[in-house]
Amino acid sequence: MPKRKIDTRAIGLDAGAGFIRWLTGAENLHYGLWTDLEPVAGNVGKAQEAYTERLLGFLPEGPLSILDIGGGAGEMAGKLADLGHRVDIVVPSRPLAERCRANAPDARVHETTFEAFDSDTAFDLCLFSESFQYIPLRVALDKALQLAAPGGHVLIADCFRSENFEPGGETRTVGGGHPVGKFRAALEACAGDVLRQEDVTEAVAPSIDIEQGLFHVLGDAVTHIDAELSAKRPVMRWLLARAARLAFGRRRLYRLDRRFRGNERSSTAFVRNNRYLVTLIRKERGHAVRPEPNAATV
Repeated sequence: MPKRKIDTRAIGLDAGAGFIRWLTGAENLHYGLWTDLEPVAGNVGKAQEAYTERLLGFLPEGPLSILDIGGGAGEMAGKLADLGHRVDIVVPSRPLAERCRANAPDARVHETTFEAFDSDTAFDLCLFSESFQYIPLRVALDKALQLAAPGGHVLIADCFRSENFEPGGETRTVGGGHPVGKFRAALEACAGDVLRQEDVTEAVAPSIDIEQGLFHVLGDAVTHIDAELSAKRPVMRWLLARAARLAFGRRRLYRLDRRFRGNERSSTAFVRNNRYLVTLIRKERGHAVRPEPNAATV
């Protein structure tokens, strides 16, 4: 029987939701917007709230039927439902699907990938909040426009690799996403019109410094523990180090060590290698492929 691949991204997101809930009291898994805020851990919750408010400002007048694609832990969907919108969430991770049901009890949760998702009705708005980068570019954009009602909208808030992107070699360059040039070309070719686009790269970049500061704290703790084991329990330390090499491999351990001790991940590197864009697209009315919400069946 073939081994099932471990979904490390889903595990990481679930663990991240637990940590951010402890830190801020909410389970937002997105960047913060740091305009006029001191970039310290105590302001993470405020920065994430500012991000949410900025995103809500892009919504067309409602109430709307909204498809939240890759809905994280359901915090955004819960806010949208509280504002009177009808929300469906597509999320592939079972632990995150459970958090979505808890945080957005009025939303319908579809535990599946966006590629596999289908709907008998169209949506007024398809929302990608930092999920667009995990789906092939044209699949994400074209399918979202398919699922949107005629005259409906697609809202994308995500990170894209800039024209200045430089691969990191042994360590992965901070940020991620599709190449921004390919994204702009896809927008030109798609069945929709860009109504508004805002570049908030500099405003979200301090989130990287906060994250790296946390890893440095963890790295200091690991360094102290390693020193204690080396001095007082050398055999145990040798066994643990060997087990780690067998479990993760030398390359992964090196990358993890750089996360704990390095400074490659910074707001400066993020701005140099990425563009964080919020883009609102309106679907052309001549491209109806789904019945409108609540449309009568003939």
